[in-house]
Order: sequence, then C-alpha cells, then structure tokens
Amino acid sequence: MHAVLYLLAAAAALAVLGWYMIAMPGESFQGGLSPLSADDAVLSERLKNHVAAVASAEHNTRRPENLEASARYIEAALVRTGYAVSAQAFDSGEGVVRNLEVVLAGREPRSIVVGAHYDSVFGATGANDNGSGVAALLEIARLVRGWQPRHAFRLVFFVNEEPPYFTTAAMGSRVYAEELLGRGERVEAMFSLETIGYYSARPGSQSYPFPLGLFYPGRGDFLAFVANLASRPLLHRAIAAFREQARFPSEGVAAPSLIPGVDWSDQWSFWRRGIPAVMITDTALYRYPHYHLPSDTPDKIDYEQLARVTSGLERMLRALDERL
Repeated sequence: MHAVLYLLAAAAALAVLGWYMIAMPGESFQGGLSPLSADDAVLSERLKNHVAAVASAEHNTRRPENLEASARYIEAALVRTGYAVSAQAFDSGEGVVRNLEVVLAGREPRSIVVGAHYDSVFGATGANDNGSGVAALLEIARLVRGWQPRHAFRLVFFVNEEPPYFTTAAMGSRVYAEELLGRGERVEAMFSLETIGYYSARPGSQSYPFPLGLFYPGRGDFLAFVANLASRPLLHRAIAAFREQARFPSEGVAAPSLIPGVDWSDQWSFWRRGIPAVMITDTALYRYPHYHLPSDTPDKIDYEQLARVTSGLERMLRALDERL
C-alpha cells in the first residue's frame, strides 16, 4: 500500500511539474497567415540584405577578417539608423573581439537587454545561426528609434557565443553581463534572439528533447519562447504580449536547464547572475536541418516568416515595457 501511495504521489508531482513547465497564457495563433503588409514586405527585403551581409561566410576567431567585416556592417547599419554605438573590446585568447551595444534611453533607471550573437560556429556561415537574430535585432533597432520607453533598452550584438567559447570567460554575453551588473545596472529582463529564421508546416518537421515532444506540435511552424524555471514569470509576460501583438504561432516552455537546448545561448550568461531571461528561437537543431553545417546559408531562411516574427517582437517589446 505504501508503495502504491508513493507511486501515486510521484505521478502527481510529475503532473504538476509538467503543467508548471508547459502551461502558457493566451493561445497560439491558429489558421492561415495573411499576406505580408506593405511594410512587412519591405522589412522582409531588409532582413534578407542584413543576413547576406553578416553571414555569407564563416565569421569567428578562426576567420577574424570575416568576423570584423560582420561587426563593421552591424556598426554601420546602426549608425545609419541614428545610434551611437559602444564597443566592448576584450581579448578572447585568439585575438581582440568586441560586443556592440546601442541604448535607447528610458524614463526610469532600469534596463531590458535584447541580444543576438553575431559569430558563427567553426565551419559554418551561420545564416540562421545567428544571422537571422542579428538581422531581426538590427530592424528592431530601426523600428524603435525615437521611442521613449519606460525602461532603458540595451540592444546588444554579442561575439563568441559559439563553441569553443560557450560558457567560458571569453563568451561575449558573459563578458557583457559581468561588466553591466558590475557597475550596478538594474536589469529587469533579458531576451536572446537565437536562430529564428526557419519554419516548416510539414508534419514531422519538429522534434524535441525528451519529454517535450509529448506536449508540443509536430510541425515546425511556430516561434518558441524558452526559459528556465526561475524565469517563468517573465516568459509568461513575454509570450502573452507576443500573442496579443502578433498573428503568428507561438509555443513556450519553462524547463530545467538539464534538458538539452534550454540554456544553449546568451540567456545562460544572465541566468548565472540571477537575471530573468528568455531565449526566442525557431528551436535550432530540433527543426533546422542545416544547424552548424556549411549549408547554413542565406538562401535557407524564410524571410517572409522572419519579417512577421520581427515585427511581432518589436510590438511585444513595446507592450512589455509597461508590464515589467
């Protein structure tokens, strides 16, 4: 009898944990997507141009001239938009590299960080991972220019997210987070735009680490919001705002970092310092067949969907500014 009660209690605890991980506010958009608006059609072309410029060749510390070219393109695009760009240079052990930041001043002394890494993994051009995130962040920066938000918005292009730097002292977002928090900045939230350009309505196009496949769709046509358990409140606010503002499918999960993929981007650098953070992604290797391969080239990205996602994220951030 005691064994039966123990098993029932364990099953109930697992059910509660499962609900805690997967229950999300609002509902994912269902139904056919409308044709792109005129503005989003222009946005789609702008995103395509950014990806081609940033991620048409391998760019990392093994290809420093290409990494520098990507950084200079990002800087020039931000300057054209009207921003002053701050560079955080540091020694990676394989040469000096830099994070790039622009700040939209806020009415209160609190910050929201939105970041995307601009390096590619060794051996890959990195168009989706993470030229798509970089392109989206460049366009978000353009779309919010002139806005006067409540929070300061720190839009950051991180270097050295990919191995062999991931989680090391030379990881760009770790260097940035340490410096930012070290000078006493109050950071309310961080969002990592990570590999957001590939979508498929084909049945079976989406996979998951166990046990998430038991609860989520088999088609990779949605944008995913991923958090650790401590960041669940931020995740709920973010996905609720996205679902209000964007007519695009979305799924969310708050999960332990031991599930493979949950902490595989720059949000990790903020979690380790106790800052709520959410990764926004197309799920990378769980959907994208060219993940970390030489075939991750600009022609693989769905720019119409990326435009929908980008404009939805810009509206989401505006809505969140008053809710955090």
